[in-house]
Amino acid sequence: MKRRRVKITGLGFVTPAGIGKEAFWQGILEPVSRVTAAKKFPEEAGAFVAAEVRGFRLDDYASGANSKRMPRHSQFALAAAALAAADAGLTLPKLRGQNPLVMIGATLMDFGVINKGVDIIVRKGPINALPTSVATALVSAIGATVGDAIGGTTRTMSLQSACCSGLDAIGRAAEMIAHGETDIAVCGGSEAPLYFHPMLELKLAGLAPGNPEHPERQCRPFDLWRTTGVIGEGACVLILEPEESPRPGYAYVGGYGYASDPATFPCAGLSEAMRLALANSSLRPGQIECVSAWGPGHKVLDAAEADMLGKFFGPELAAIPAVSLKGAIGNPLGAAGAIQVGCAALGLARGAIPPTVNWEHPDPACALNLSGQARFVGHENTLVNAHGLSGTNACLVLTR
Repeated sequence: MKRRRVKITGLGFVTPAGIGKEAFWQGILEPVSRVTAAKKFPEEAGAFVAAEVRGFRLDDYASGANSKRMPRHSQFALAAAALAAADAGLTLPKLRGQNPLVMIGATLMDFGVINKGVDIIVRKGPINALPTSVATALVSAIGATVGDAIGGTTRTMSLQSACCSGLDAIGRAAEMIAHGETDIAVCGGSEAPLYFHPMLELKLAGLAPGNPEHPERQCRPFDLWRTTGVIGEGACVLILEPEESPRPGYAYVGGYGYASDPATFPCAGLSEAMRLALANSSLRPGQIECVSAWGPGHKVLDAAEADMLGKFFGPELAAIPAVSLKGAIGNPLGAAGAIQVGCAALGLARGAIPPTVNWEHPDPACALNLSGQARFVGHENTLVNAHGLSGTNACLVLTR
């Protein structure tokens, strides 16, 4: 069967920069960080900062859903899926009977459920444990929640490939549409890690800051004075369809690739992932006109990614606009790559590239074409990068 072109027909965002397509787009174009002090953790554990989705109510986006018993990662995914379906001129129940694919990625189980269960056991004893947490906290529960909202029989799968999970979900869903295995996919990533555990462990591992001063300036992707990343939360879900669908598209998914790092060399597998993504797109490196970089604001990881980009693109890299969204919304782990893809699709459709918030002092080790302000420039092809701490790498190419 001839490989079909795959287009993005619906976008749903739940992010610290805004909920819904237009609110997100307006927010992400502003050179503003949504990182704030996190006040809900025990004082004896020290300071925490994070990028939180504020003002979120599931009922505003999925009426009738039982949010009281639904983990936050599943709530985000369901709201983003409903927003994406509406953006495509659909509803989730209208997909029933159309053999829809649901593929959602996440890095972590829902620690809100886990924290609550442990706290109840400590306070009230083992007899009061929550048996439902075994099912509701799982990564697989996220896609199942979206599938239940569609109703009937769906082809539901959840992916867990560290911080590449959301991008991998989109890439694999696109491949299934391209090969004729389904005609519509609801795919993306969702993450809600802002609980005492795992935030305490992430801080102790040096992956989240413990300095309470000026939290809005602490995530500084590719900046000379960056230290470590900041954890965020959120979701982005896309509707994917083949080119012959009557619904208009924002961008085409040109190609997808993934590869793991060799031991002790962070981001080294990114080169192979980029090569595969471009090869699957039938594009050469010189045809990429924008790079949505992973850039978490980590001293080592940012430099490692910039090094791989420099080796892959050579001298042409200096002319390619690059951006990291992490300074604006933190790092929502498995949802980050999906948010990048959704943002890149809007950027291609509207001829704009968001700012890299808090990038002020160029680092010679990160010689990328960055800007602290939004750039309004038409472009045809965008490369989106994702990297996970377990050594995963994933790349997606979008074309206008």
